[in-house]
Amino acid sequence: MLWPGSAALLAPLAPWFDEARRVLPWRALDLHAPHPDPYAVLVSELMLQQTQVATVIPFFQRWMERFPDASTLAAASEDEIHKLWEGLGYYRRARLLQGAAQGVVKDGWPKDLENLLELPGLGPYTAAAMASIAFQLPEAALDGNAFRVLARLLGIEENPRKSAARLREWLKPGLRTHGPSLLTQAIMELGATVCTPSPRCAKCPLASDCEARRQDATDRIPARPQRPVPREVSLWLLAVQSKGRWLLHPPAAHGLLAGLWRWPALAFETTLEGAAEEPHPFGLAEARTWPGWIQEYSHRREHIHPLALQFEAPFPAPKDLIWLDASELEAIPMGRRDQRLQELLRTPPAVCDEAPPLAGLLRLLQSRP
Repeated sequence: MLWPGSAALLAPLAPWFDEARRVLPWRALDLHAPHPDPYAVLVSELMLQQTQVATVIPFFQRWMERFPDASTLAAASEDEIHKLWEGLGYYRRARLLQGAAQGVVKDGWPKDLENLLELPGLGPYTAAAMASIAFQLPEAALDGNAFRVLARLLGIEENPRKSAARLREWLKPGLRTHGPSLLTQAIMELGATVCTPSPRCAKCPLASDCEARRQDATDRIPARPQRPVPREVSLWLLAVQSKGRWLLHPPAAHGLLAGLWRWPALAFETTLEGAAEEPHPFGLAEARTWPGWIQEYSHRREHIHPLALQFEAPFPAPKDLIWLDASELEAIPMGRRDQRLQELLRTPPAVCDEAPPLAGLLRLLQSRP
């Protein structure tokens, strides 16, 4: 299918964006000049990956107060950056952001897309967004919103990501004509506020030329990929305390939860046997529990059963766990699931319908491989 030229087809976006653009703390006032602070663009783009604008704004503001430029971020400790990122999720982004800042401090800002791609955390979309928004280079940044807008406008019925290379080339004349930063952000804005999964076509400046609207097919264009069914698991999440210390997993060096402290967790089903065994030899002084919750991840759903146990005497930490002084607990970075249990520790416990299988839990905790 032959697509109309991008410069003419996207021309209505510029005047619409002048009126409709949101005021965002990382967005420059003059979109026809290079951004006055490329670092702010870098921070916002990493934070906005898989996260909504409204969620990102307060995190961005706190981050920029603490790390106002690449050099302050480059010199920060890993615990500090993870603590400030706490609650935003996908913590790998924080480590990649610091790596990118360290690269900028060492070598300066890259001058083209190829060198931007060499910075940690900058894939094809983020590097192109930096190129267009920060440096006014005519590079097409295609995120989920942009793919949706262009698929509907051009009538691309299959997954538009399969046409990414062609769309990038198609967009370049429009970026040169209307300005890379302005047009890139206008397309993103349209996808975020008007051409949403349930579009408001009456408010769209491109509606008269939209192929999906002409076909009455906005509900099926673009094609939505089928998501895998998340795996269901049930876990005891344990806050174990003795003599002013808590039992925790220290941060791992690699993986999804690298840089984060974690409470020990045990599979719910494996602890149900042995509930009537003899008391724990180190003297259980108190057991507290609260209503559980479901922790959603892209690949699994965790049914969390929170439990706090206090012992009169400490015992040797099981493998991969350490005892941490209680005075340090508030300062360590944790993921959302573990942070939630930390917050529950400051609240009264709930009445438990059935006693948790303490003997089974503790036996498994002590015998962890």
